[in-house]
Amino acid sequence: MMLNADQAEPLYIQLKKAVLSAIDNGTFNQGDKIPTEIELSQTYNVSRITVRKAIEELVSAGYLIKRQGKGTFVNVPKIGRKIDHIISFTAACKANGVTSHSVVTENKKIKADPETAERLQIQQGEFLLYIQRIRYAGERPLMLENNYYPYDAFSFLMEENLEGSVYELLRNRYDIDPNQPGETVLQITLADEHQAKLLEIPIGQPLFYMNTIIYDQDGKPVHVGKQYIIGDRYQFTI
Repeated sequence: MMLNADQAEPLYIQLKKAVLSAIDNGTFNQGDKIPTEIELSQTYNVSRITVRKAIEELVSAGYLIKRQGKGTFVNVPKIGRKIDHIISFTAACKANGVTSHSVVTENKKIKADPETAERLQIQQGEFLLYIQRIRYAGERPLMLENNYYPYDAFSFLMEENLEGSVYELLRNRYDIDPNQPGETVLQITLADEHQAKLLEIPIGQPLFYMNTIIYDQDGKPVHVGKQYIIGDRYQFTI
């Protein structure tokens, strides 16, 4: 990631994002020693003062830790937490007194990869319905939603208006109640160029990444969800 002195964003913030991206993509792993101030200064062509400020803020935020006489090390272990229930996006907005709506960016038939096919209890090579939506809280994007439905059971969604709650649509019109979340993984990632553009945020901004599967009232899979949520605007209660 190259730094740009002509951007309005200060160089030390750009450097922070570069280091965070290196941690996120595995260039730096938990416990690794990062380059010295001099090395970072030379690599990114910035002053040591800029490097020192970026590192100090990353240490304060808990991403790095300094060890006297040894250097600065990555300090961001991922801890697994089980989430027993997650309220829907529309319901969460309503509960917080915020309006919500969605913009559909993808709605198409695709072939199932082996992992998604197994989770949705369909045969490898069968088709999925892939729906991507930008979910808005008020007038601002908050979530990039990627849902994968068994095509044979949910192809009717291709003809529906999906600007509102898909769950309410399924309940009210099709007697399908997506009320049972299955195994859910929640972790932190950083926005790539595509996600940043759709969510109207800077590249490298922290996002929650939530990978889940939802079942209906009969225990049948409804969809696999892979959602990216702007981290500083959303809170999960476990």
